[in-house]
Amino acid sequence: MKIYLDMCCFNRPYDDQSSMTISLETTAKLMIQGLVKDGRLVLIWSFMLDYENQANPNVANQTEIFEWRKEAGSIVKLDNSILENAKQLHQLGLHQKDALHIAAADNAGAQRFITVDKGILRKSNEIALIKTCSPIEFIAELEE
Repeated sequence: MKIYLDMCCFNRPYDDQSSMTISLETTAKLMIQGLVKDGRLVLIWSFMLDYENQANPNVANQTEIFEWRKEAGSIVKLDNSILENAKQLHQLGLHQKDALHIAAADNAGAQRFITVDKGILRKSNEIALIKTCSPIEFIAELEE
């Protein structure tokens, strides 16, 4: 299965883990990355992940996250179809960067867009391009 983790997911382990939700999301995200390493899932990377990661002020975190680019089964470059889909997603009320992430994931044929961004997750039922879920929901789905 092809999956796309947005930058919120990649940054989750660096967040304050004192919140139970954040800790559970981190654990689930790390499990997903383990499945990528084992070859059971295919990670999609994109120009948006490159862009947002380069803006990370913590160079150590930036470097560690960038290592996942090497694990990607494909790397999505910006094209007109992504821009068109992103415009439609933006009309749903998604932020432009989030819309570009989702459109890139769809363009690469990802079956799941995985995020911890509550704004995106609240709109998941409106996003027709790709199934959107949290890392916790994704792991639960795999176990069914």
